[in-house]
Amino acid sequence: MHRPTLPAGNRQLVQIVDAALADATRRSGSWLVCRPGCTQCCIGVFAISQLDALRLENGLAELETTDPGRAARVRARANESVARLTPDYPGNPKTGTLDPRSEEHFDNFANDEPCPALDPTTGTCDLYASRPVACRAFGPPVRSEGGLGVCELCFHGATEQQIAACEMEVDPDDLESKILLEIEQRSQLTGDTIVAFALAER
Repeated sequence: MHRPTLPAGNRQLVQIVDAALADATRRSGSWLVCRPGCTQCCIGVFAISQLDALRLENGLAELETTDPGRAARVRARANESVARLTPDYPGNPKTGTLDPRSEEHFDNFANDEPCPALDPTTGTCDLYASRPVACRAFGPPVRSEGGLGVCELCFHGATEQQIAACEMEVDPDDLESKILLEIEQRSQLTGDTIVAFALAER
């Protein structure tokens, strides 16, 4: 399989996000209960950027070299997921691009669908090193338009002030937007997609 070329800034973005996660994890202490085998954040589809999609494709291509059997299982799960999701997909099912006008439909779409990268036997991610930014930031408190959100399994017993003190700043300089612009200019790839379409056979 051809390994997609990742933009030069991807490595820096991953380092920034992972450092922010490590810092938030340290401040969160025992309130953060994320661990291998917990799949709370691996069930239900969510939007990923074209950079996330390229990173996942790159990770799967690398896995095909190091562990072809595991890579084939990831690909098969992605193909099966796409087949299930295509009839009601809130976007273009040929390209996998989500329709930005279908936000309300997407909110109620495939909330029980497991991520194709999730190994159902071990409960761990087969593409962990290549996972999307949303996966890297799930668990600690992260600010969005709706306020400060946390995983529903974490921060039980913490006050609002204690939660706020553990906030994770995911990408403070918005490096991801700059990289996405570069991707769009270079390859015309634009718009969000989902993990299954990034990993399915084209």
